Amino acid sequence: MPLHKYAPKLWDAMKLKQGIHARLPKHYLKSLEPKEPTPVHWRPLGVKYRANPETGLKERVQDVPIPIYYPPQSQDGLWGGEGWISGFRYANNDKMSNRVKKLWKPQLLKRELYSEILDHKFTITVTPRTLDLIDAAFGFDLYILKTPKEDLNSKLGMDLKRAMLLRLARRETQLYPQDPVKREQIYSKYKQFEIPEEEAEWLGLNLVEAVEKQRQLEHKEPEPKFKGCAVQLVKELTIQKLSEPTLIERN
Repeated sequence: MPLHKYAPKLWDAMKLKQGIHARLPKHYLKSLEPKEPTPVHWRPLGVKYRANPETGLKERVQDVPIPIYYPPQSQDGLWGGEGWISGFRYANNDKMSNRVKKLWKPQLLKRELYSEILDHKFTITVTPRTLDLIDAAFGFDLYILKTPKEDLNSKLGMDLKRAMLLRLARRETQLYPQDPVKREQIYSKYKQFEIPEEEAEWLGLNLVEAVEKQRQLEHKEPEPKFKGCAVQLVKELTIQKLSEPTLIERN
């Protein structure tokens, strides 16, 4: 007999359908749907069967992705989808020797990146692949805005995207206050990425942050009782004053 009414694997999905989780915006709930990121450490063949080059017979292809571990520090930088890969190697590079465990880690670099939209320089931990992706996107801002959430795989990256989209939605005058012409050029350059401010405020929030934001939106300060009594008293005095006869003195 099972110990739970529902399997533990279904708890996360069922939690989003009741309580305060169900009252979260629909566009935010849609963003929580899991999506497969672009393969980085392996190349999918995309076929189930292929011909053996030696025998010519059709054989099944084992198209299995490499398991990747993303450490917590990857959320504080931009690793370009790279992570840690665990495996085995031969001791002393001798195939006749025993295999020992090995952990492959990406090369990490500290680089200063400038954002046109935020008009600020950020010192971020990146990988060589991230720098190549930034060059391929023709700029740091374009890389952040174009890359989907599952490929960024970074809390810092999503926070930067939310800040950029909020500035584009609000068209803040704090951007280049002494140069309004350049400000309009920046807003026109990234106009295609604009989304409503109500959606941009929720972008990149984890579930804990989203629930807290929803709780604050629903929270209403209790109105003091004396305030209602004072308003009612003012109304009654006004009605009483209007109902009393007025004396007009004539000279």
